[in-house]
Amino acid sequence: MPSTPPTPAATTPSPKRLGFFSRLLDDAPAGERYRLVAEQIAHAEALGFDSAWVAQHHFHEHEGGLPSPLVFLAHVAARTHRIRLGTGIITLPLENAVRVAEDAIVLDLLSGGRLDVGVGTGGTPESFAAFGLDSEDRSAIFARQLAVLRGAWAGQPLAGGDTLYPAAAQLLGRIWQATFSVAGGTRAGQAGDGLMLSRTQPRTDESPEATLAEIQNPIIDAYLAALPAGSTPRIVGSRSLFVADSRQEALRLADTGLRRFAAQAAKSDATPRVGPDAPLAQLIATYDAHVGSPEDVIASLRADATLTRVTDLVFQVHSIDPPHAAILRSIELTATAVAPALGWVPRHSPTAAPRAFTPQPTTEPA
Repeated sequence: MPSTPPTPAATTPSPKRLGFFSRLLDDAPAGERYRLVAEQIAHAEALGFDSAWVAQHHFHEHEGGLPSPLVFLAHVAARTHRIRLGTGIITLPLENAVRVAEDAIVLDLLSGGRLDVGVGTGGTPESFAAFGLDSEDRSAIFARQLAVLRGAWAGQPLAGGDTLYPAAAQLLGRIWQATFSVAGGTRAGQAGDGLMLSRTQPRTDESPEATLAEIQNPIIDAYLAALPAGSTPRIVGSRSLFVADSRQEALRLADTGLRRFAAQAAKSDATPRVGPDAPLAQLIATYDAHVGSPEDVIASLRADATLTRVTDLVFQVHSIDPPHAAILRSIELTATAVAPALGWVPRHSPTAAPRAFTPQPTTEPA
């Protein structure tokens, strides 16, 4: 069931911020993936994007290509000037919280205060086993690690009595928590942290046809209700978005990418959500993707009630994962056509001059 609309006191700030997200899944060896995504982030900055986010994944090359996000973002910080840099997310149970705290401090100072730190419980059971941990304990481990991280940045003594140098109280207001659940929304709100919502979520057996908004609006409700008085909401709404100059081109690349993704999911998931031979429209719907020309994706994004409530519109090309040149063009069309239609107002003048978009009529079905 759709959640009750927020009261006026629970509205979120406007205008929205615009982010680019990558799981570093370009069809290339790891080193080339890093180079390509660094170029994509630099391109997003030149077009006025406010933030760039990267995911952390251990071991599984088809799920994500980056085990060390803070190292990668340090490289990106050296070739960018303004764009904020975020982790979406660090899998905190698999990390040493003190080392995360230290590395984040160094990166934040080197980048001129541009770091945002998204954290979550994440990771597959196999990943936990490789670190000598039980994935069933992830929530408890996450809570302990997050408490250590906060205490370290606040200057509190660590075990043994030492405190961090340099100090980093400024990072306490830049923590974001990712969650799939209402309980997680409450937890993030009570802490005064930002809330990170996923691009897609599995449906339950009880509500197999639920929209993403019907799943995520209750999480936002819980988050806003739990925020301490006077706190400013911070809500990332991540979405899969691939936009091209024509619907035909977008659907052609989506057909290739989504079938590839569904085939990989079928190998690793005991109960895959959809098979790789499903109709393209079903694949798009199952993975909550927004695909097409700018007019197409503006219309589909406007139908997503969650996005009117977020502070940060963050778009990724996963699970379509088109070639690099198509990603760069999608970034351009997002900044110049799609995001402004959704309430984004650039805070900085673009330094890149993208090709103009000319609407192309088509009779091909969406």
